[in-house]
Amino acid sequence: MLNGFGPADEIEKLRSGMASQHGVQVRYSAADMTKPSDIAGMVAAAHDELGGVHILVNNAGIQFTANIEDFPAERWDAIIAINLSAAFHAMHAAIPHMKAGGWGRIVNIASAHGLVASPQKAAYVAAKHGIVGLTKVAGIELANTGVTANAICPGWVLTPLVEKQISDRATKEGRTVEDVRHELLAEKQPMLQFSTPEEIGALTVFLCSDNAKTITGVPLSIDGGWTAG
Repeated sequence: MLNGFGPADEIEKLRSGMASQHGVQVRYSAADMTKPSDIAGMVAAAHDELGGVHILVNNAGIQFTANIEDFPAERWDAIIAINLSAAFHAMHAAIPHMKAGGWGRIVNIASAHGLVASPQKAAYVAAKHGIVGLTKVAGIELANTGVTANAICPGWVLTPLVEKQISDRATKEGRTVEDVRHELLAEKQPMLQFSTPEEIGALTVFLCSDNAKTITGVPLSIDGGWTAG
């Protein structure tokens, strides 16, 4: 069951491609992640249409930057709703199904900002710290149910959005893309290398395997050494 924003044709291309490549049923829900009732409905649809709810990956997120005194209240509320509360509501709806089946995996995509702070990101940092705390509570509560809960804390990940930000900054400042990319990484990471979405996905797959059955309630960094210092 997929969820997210994007043009309908691109979503359908992704959905049908996954279904064809892996030989499984793939559905899409347009649930609004700011609405608990929509989230509950999405989880219920996954259970009813796909035969159960076994793995939940909470990955929805938005961003806004400003100093605390300049941070619009509506932006704070939106970031907390999507980056933190949505994960709670999805877990609230999915955990009973997982416990009933005696097996489940919850993977919450947090951030290096779930462990450390940066200026002008009050709502994002607060939400990601909240995700780490929520994950720890779930790990304790579910310890003997066959269900695990963990958080992945990425540093800089080279997504199309980040690539565009780098390109736009380079153009605006009359610099090379490589120079801007290096500067961006060097601000936070000892390792001057981006993680990739595929690497985040691979860690998620590992956490969903039996080899990770005793890993629970922990934040796992994949951040080029960002939080090592």
